[in-house]
Amino acid sequence: MKEVNLETSKREKTGKSSCRNLRNDGKIPAVIYGDKKEPNYICLEYLDIMKEISKTGFFSTIFNLNLNKKKIKVLPKEVQTDPLNDKPIHIDFLRVTAESKINISIPIIFINENESPGLISGGVLNTVRRKIDLICKINNIPEKLEANLKDLELGSVVHMSDIKLPEDVSSVIADRDFTIATIAAPTIMKVEDEKPEEGEEDEEDQEGEETKEGKEDEEKEEENKEGEEKKDDVPKK
Repeated sequence: MKEVNLETSKREKTGKSSCRNLRNDGKIPAVIYGDKKEPNYICLEYLDIMKEISKTGFFSTIFNLNLNKKKIKVLPKEVQTDPLNDKPIHIDFLRVTAESKINISIPIIFINENESPGLISGGVLNTVRRKIDLICKINNIPEKLEANLKDLELGSVVHMSDIKLPEDVSSVIADRDFTIATIAAPTIMKVEDEKPEEGEEDEEDQEGEETKEGKEDEEKEEENKEGEEKKDDVPKK
C-alpha cells in the first residue's frame, strides 16, 4: 500500500467564486469528510496533485494531508473535472483510520501472456473486468491484482477464484465466482473471390464491347431495311 504526503491549506471561504479564484491562483479546492467528523475545506497545489493523479493507482493510494501541522489520513473518492479540458477542478477525500474498512476498486494486471498456448496460437484475450471491487482495511489495500495466463489454452476462462487476494481482503461480489477474462478463438475473416488477372479482365471487357458493337450494327441494319420496305409500299402518284 502506498502512502503519500501532501501539503494543504485551509480554505477560508467556500462557494463557486472562491473556488474559481483558487484555480486561477494554481490551486485545486478539495474537501475532507467522513469518520463522523466535521468536513475540512482545503486546497492543494495544482502541480502537486496533478503529479499524483497521473500515476496508476491514484484512487487506491493513502494520502497524509498536512493541515495546520497535523496529518489527516485520507483516500481519494472523487475527482471532478472540467468538461471542456478534462482538468481537475475539485477533489473529495474520505477520512480514514487504521481500522477503517472500505470498498475500493483495484485494477487487474494480466501476466505471462507470452506463456499462454491459446494466445500464442492466435487466440484473443477477451477482458470482461478490468477492475475488481474489494472490501479491506486501508493497511491491506493492494496496488494491483494479477491474473496469470500461463498454460491457458483456447476457450479457457479466468474466474475470480483464480485471483490471489491478500489476507483479510475479499471481493464485494461474494455470491458467485464471476468471470474476469476469456481466451477466445481468433475471428476467421471471409476470403473474397479471387479477382481475374488484369489481362483476363481486359479480354472480357474487349469481348463485351465487341458483342455490344455487333448488336448495335445489327439493329441499325434492321432499321434501314424496315425503312426501305416502308418506302416501297408508298403508292406512286
